[in-house]
Amino acid sequence: MDTTAVNEAIKLFLGEITMKLNEAVRIARAAEACVLAGSVAEGIEVSMEIEQLLYDSGRLHDAVTMMHRLTRS
Repeated sequence: MDTTAVNEAIKLFLGEITMKLNEAVRIARAAEACVLAGSVAEGIEVSMEIEQLLYDSGRLHDAVTMMHRLTRS
């Protein structure tokens, strides 16, 4: 397996994970601001957007770890 290509893919995937998690942090802060302003229901609604970002990040991380294992074989 071409280790250089795999390492480049891993780098891209980790960058995508970083972007998704940074977006999740931004949303979490917005949800917290809603709650602190007294709008708990709105905060919960806003926070629901985090779920897909976390799921996607997890699947990307699964791919990264699998690619890494393949290069060690």
